Amino acid sequence: MSALSEKADSPLKKKPPSWSDIWLRNTKPLKHVVFTMPLQSLSPKDPKSQSIIPTFANIDRTLLLSDELLLQILSKLPHLQRNPNSLVCKRWLNLQGRLIRSLKILDWDFLESGRLFTRFPNLTHVDLLNGCLLSPRDSGILLTHRLASMQMGSGFCSNRKFLEEDLLPVEAVDKGLQALANGCPNLRRLVVINASELGLLTVAEECLTVQELELHKCNDNVLRGIAACENLQIVKLVANVDGLYSSSVTDIGLTIVAQGCKRLVRLELSGCEGSFDGIKAIGQCCLMLEELTICDHKMDDGWLAGLSYCENLKTLKLLSCKRIDRSPGRDEYLGFCPALERLHLQKCQLRSNKSVRALFRVCEAVREIVIQDCWGLNNDMFRFASVCRRVKLLSLEGCSLLTTEGLEAVILSWQDLENLIVVSCKNINESDISPALATLFSILKELRWRPDAKSLLASSLVGTGMGKKGGRFFKRT
Repeated sequence: MSALSEKADSPLKKKPPSWSDIWLRNTKPLKHVVFTMPLQSLSPKDPKSQSIIPTFANIDRTLLLSDELLLQILSKLPHLQRNPNSLVCKRWLNLQGRLIRSLKILDWDFLESGRLFTRFPNLTHVDLLNGCLLSPRDSGILLTHRLASMQMGSGFCSNRKFLEEDLLPVEAVDKGLQALANGCPNLRRLVVINASELGLLTVAEECLTVQELELHKCNDNVLRGIAACENLQIVKLVANVDGLYSSSVTDIGLTIVAQGCKRLVRLELSGCEGSFDGIKAIGQCCLMLEELTICDHKMDDGWLAGLSYCENLKTLKLLSCKRIDRSPGRDEYLGFCPALERLHLQKCQLRSNKSVRALFRVCEAVREIVIQDCWGLNNDMFRFASVCRRVKLLSLEGCSLLTTEGLEAVILSWQDLENLIVVSCKNINESDISPALATLFSILKELRWRPDAKSLLASSLVGTGMGKKGGRFFKRT
C-alpha cells in the first residue's frame, strides 16, 4: 500500500523549474539585472567608457550651425523671446545684436565710444533725443512730456526752459552724428535735438538711404543741412515747445525744406512760424506730399490759402492749435485742395467763425472728418461743414457745445454719409432725435452712438436691478 501511495503521489510532485521557465515567467529581477549592467559599465569609475562614449550633455550642439543659419533661426522667434535668448552665451548675444534694427540711445558715451556699432552693427532707426539730455541719474523727480522724459534736480525754477538748459552742446551732438554716420551707413530714420547744419550734412553725405528725419529745436540755419538728403520722404520739424525749449522756423526754413526735399510724402510742422509764402512753396515744390500735420503753429494770418497749392494732399491734421487763422482772406483767394480725403482736428481751440468757415471751404472735397476734443465747436461753426458734400465718415468726440439740432442740420445734407461716430458729446440727447434723423441712422453702414456717459450707463444697467438708489439691497420689511 505504501508503494501504491508513493506511485500515486509522484505525478503530483512539481518538477524543478528550468532556466527557460524562470526567463519567461519571472522577468522582474532579470530586467533589473539587464538595466543595471550597462549603467555600471558606463559609470565614471570605468575610464574606458569615458573615452569611448562622451557625455553629450556638456556639448553645445549649436556650434555645428553657421552664424547665418543660426541668425535665420533666431529671427523666426517672437520678439518677446529675443532678449532672454541673448543671455545664453556670448555668441548668441552678438548674433542677437545683429538682428536689432531700431534703438533709442540713453547713454551718449555708448555712441561716442563706438561700442554701439560693435554691439548693434545693423541699425537702421536711431533715436538720440533722450541721449542728448543731461539729467541726474540719482534724482527721484521725473519730468514727463509727450516728446521726452528726463530726471530733474530739486533746485529747478518754474520759469526755466527745462530741456534748453539741460542739452548737450552743439559740438558734442555734431561729433556724435559724425560717429553715427560712419558706423551706420544704412541709416534710414534719425531723431535728434540741438544739431547744427554741419552735423546734418555729415549724415546726408555718409547715409544716402536716410528716408525719415525728426529734428527738435531746429531753426532756419539748421534746415540747410537736410537739403542734401535727397531721399527724404518723412520729415518732422519741432521748433518751439512751451516750457521745454524755444527756436524759430520761418518761411525761409520752409522754403529750404521745400526746395531740398522734393520727394516728401509726409511733413509735420510743430511750433513753427511762417505764412502763406512758406506753405505755398511746400505745395509747389513737394508734388508728392500726401500728409501734412500742423501742431501748435505760430503762423501769420492768411496761411490757409497756401494749402490750395498742395494739389496731391490727401490728409490734413491740425493738432493742439490755439487758433486756426484769424484773417484767412476772401473766399475767391482761398481755393481748395482737390485731392483731400481726410481732415483731422484734435485738441484745437476753435474761437473764430471766420477761420472755421475758411477751413471747411479749403477742405470742401474731404471725405472723412474727425473732430476730437476741440474747444468752442458749436452749432453755428459746425454748420459751415455743410459745404463738404462728399463726406462719408464723420467722427465727433468730446464736442460738448454741439447739440442734436446742429448735428442734424449738417448730416441730413450729406447724401454720401455711411459712417457716423458720436462719443462724449453731452449736449446731444437721444430724446431730441427726429424721425428724419432716425431714418438716416437705419441706413448707415456704421453707427457708434455714445453721446452721453449717463445714458450709456443707464442702458447697460437695464434688467440688473441696479441704479435704483439702493432699492435692491435696502428693502423695507
